[in-house]
Amino acid sequence: METDVKEIARLGWFRRFLDAVEWLGNLLPHPVSLFAILCFAVLLISGIAGYFGLSVPDVRPSADTGARIEAVSLLNAEGLRRIVENLVTNFTGFVPLGTVLVALLGVGVADKSGLLSAVVRTLVLRAPKQLVTVAIVFAGVISNTASEMGYVVLVPLAGVVFYGLGRHPLAGMAAAFAGVSGGYSANLLIGTVDPLLAGITEAASQLIDPGYEVHAAINWYFMIASTFLVTLVGSLVTIFIVEPRLGTYDPSMAQEGALAEAKLEPLDSTERRAMLWAGVAALIFSLILAATVVPDNGVLRNPETGDILRSPFLRGIVALIFVFFLIPGVVYGKIVGTINNDRDLIKAMSDTMGSLGLYIVLVFFAAQFVAFFGWTNLGAIIAVTGAQTLQAIGLTGPLVFIPFIAMCSFINLMLGSASAQWAVTAPIFVPMLMLTGYSPEVIQAAYRIGDSTTNIITPMMSYFGLILAFATRFDRNLGIGTLIATMLPYSICLWVGWVAMFFLWVFGLDLPVGPATETYYPATP
Repeated sequence: METDVKEIARLGWFRRFLDAVEWLGNLLPHPVSLFAILCFAVLLISGIAGYFGLSVPDVRPSADTGARIEAVSLLNAEGLRRIVENLVTNFTGFVPLGTVLVALLGVGVADKSGLLSAVVRTLVLRAPKQLVTVAIVFAGVISNTASEMGYVVLVPLAGVVFYGLGRHPLAGMAAAFAGVSGGYSANLLIGTVDPLLAGITEAASQLIDPGYEVHAAINWYFMIASTFLVTLVGSLVTIFIVEPRLGTYDPSMAQEGALAEAKLEPLDSTERRAMLWAGVAALIFSLILAATVVPDNGVLRNPETGDILRSPFLRGIVALIFVFFLIPGVVYGKIVGTINNDRDLIKAMSDTMGSLGLYIVLVFFAAQFVAFFGWTNLGAIIAVTGAQTLQAIGLTGPLVFIPFIAMCSFINLMLGSASAQWAVTAPIFVPMLMLTGYSPEVIQAAYRIGDSTTNIITPMMSYFGLILAFATRFDRNLGIGTLIATMLPYSICLWVGWVAMFFLWVFGLDLPVGPATETYYPATP
């Protein structure tokens, strides 16, 4: 799509702002170097904080009365021993690494066999451009139900789709990333994070009301509505801000061979037959999988409770993704001749692993930083200090949620884990806002807005490095500043739109945020 000069001119100051963010961001070193520098910075800061005895009150429900969170120095003999002993396990135990590698083994087979390319060509050859954008953002939000599948599969696939339609591939990746990560707390179904957050909220609420109970679906109604908000905002930002700013794509910017899979040509008769049998294979696998989950005694349900929540099915979703892509990929490859024997199958897997070299190197240093940051307690100290500052402001009434959501958004830039962040801040915010008259269910809904909207602009998010590695396939010179500047409009617009929807939903229309929930505490008759 050619750059619309008038459209760019209309963006005015906002475009110049994004250009400045990109310029400043690209002054940063390579992400691998950046994480290495951050590791040394954490070591230095921990030494200073430990020397001066920096600490804050430990407000977590499990803490003893009067306990404090103290900064831990890594610039001493004990710290050096800890670093040396855990350097390898920090890397191998980094959860996103295993998730990506295992899932991509199966996805790589489906990709190298030609199945993914055939699916893309089938879906988008005649689809309207605007409809494709909406579908990609919506699919990104829904993909959260299947754990990290959206990051691993949908984001790179969206770049291929956009390129095949003659649009900028980075705009497609941005749209998918906005749906997957910016819409992390929106969905039509209950996800794996819901019971985790609910358990933390219940423990925090019981500091005020020991008998208070919280269930996993307390934000379900609001999250369903949020799915369509994220889809709308993500689509509009892609079409009217991101694509005009990116302009016309220059294929020479891509890495060698990266665009070969993005050619959208009609399927021939052999490919159509292979697609049919691959679909049959996927359907058979899905039926077998359903037989392990749908019945009350399904083997992949929780063996103690019989529930799907916290079950082997959800905990093992990455392994199921691996098999789901592997089987149809092999079937398709056998028919079209791209996978004829075990050597072809192994080569498809190894080629996929080879393309992740940059990501693996980045993860090594990112894993060290995350571990160092956690050991020093600096993240918890920053979160508690920020929460206490907000508490000291003394705001009352619904407007208290604006600085609360803003604080959650800011803390999320440093603590990428939703559960880790909420475990530290919930014991302060939930009791504080309950005492001002708001229910834990509404407080958690507000928190999730702040947590989601800055996921897409922080390198501390576990999968940010993976997205950067995928993006460099289409632009080998892409810097971290370019990625942040591209995603910043989504973050801003989602924050404003989601907060406005929260106030309209909760205080304007007085709608419940989930089943059997109240807006105020104690509940009014």
